[in-house]
Amino acid sequence: MKKRGFGEGRWNGVGGKVEEGELIEQAMIRETQEEIGVAPITYEKMADIRFDEYFKGEPTLMHVHVFVATEWTGEPTESEEMAPKWFAIQDIPYSDMWSDDPFWLPHVLYGEKVSADFKLDAADVIVEHTINEVVGF
Repeated sequence: MKKRGFGEGRWNGVGGKVEEGELIEQAMIRETQEEIGVAPITYEKMADIRFDEYFKGEPTLMHVHVFVATEWTGEPTESEEMAPKWFAIQDIPYSDMWSDDPFWLPHVLYGEKVSADFKLDAADVIVEHTINEVVGF
């Protein structure tokens, strides 16, 4: 559960911005350590998603890289930013997540790599989307 900032009050994956001079994978590892106290060891990029949306009333373009970790060190621990919780795939609380998650997340959870584009209006309603399975990144 995201406790503050972008996505507050929603179930969401770990995430954040890539810092200057940092590779996407390095940012993913750093953010995971900062937000839930886990260091990914074995991971794979599973989705590349572009969002054309609004943030705080302003049109915003966001590019999200989704990784799945299958091996890590540490135990997921609550931080000031996030309260992690495990869910069985059939019990994922999509109604308390971003509106796009039900469209792409099931593909990733079943091992498919996807490239997706979402356009959302100012009320966070999806007005257009495309999802394509890809072989690799």
